[in-house]
Amino acid sequence: MSIAELNSHAADTTADLLPALAERWSPRAFDAAAEIDEAKLHAALEAARWSPSASNSQPWRFVVARRGSAAFDTIAENLLGFNKVWAGSASVLVLAIAEVIDAEGNPRRFATYDLGQAVAHLTIQAHHDGLHAHQMGGIEADALRVAFGFDERFQPISVTALGMLGDPDALPERLRERELAPRTRNALADIVVVNS
Repeated sequence: MSIAELNSHAADTTADLLPALAERWSPRAFDAAAEIDEAKLHAALEAARWSPSASNSQPWRFVVARRGSAAFDTIAENLLGFNKVWAGSASVLVLAIAEVIDAEGNPRRFATYDLGQAVAHLTIQAHHDGLHAHQMGGIEADALRVAFGFDERFQPISVTALGMLGDPDALPERLRERELAPRTRNALADIVVVNS
């Protein structure tokens, strides 16, 4: 499968969706030589900034680390499992952190939900602009919190790799197979449990 074919990895939907939603997918093969387009990165972060949150609390923080920086290396070193194998080829790693306790010591019940929305907005804007994103939950959260100087009010939740598509043949066989596999989802009838 060519990179062009991978780039049209569109979902088989039962309704017309916005192209940025239908065509979004999570590659593992990133171009290790590609530099991030700063305007596109800025737009993705701006999309995250304008996502909704409970009581407009905006409980998200981001560490944006470009390949070649010490921050990038710190994030890459604290990925778990096979994420370490491929994520270092991305142009940028974005550590997403939720403020789970506010400044007065009150729990922010919806902080992780709100952070998820912010990362989703970031991902869709990035895809719309021709970047690709892959979100990862397999991280050493406590080590990353300490490494970037956050106190316990802040909880690292995920890392998003951003960049341009690379050659899937550069991946180890197991990851290459996953990269080339057809996209699948549960049927809508299986996930909508009440529709009255």
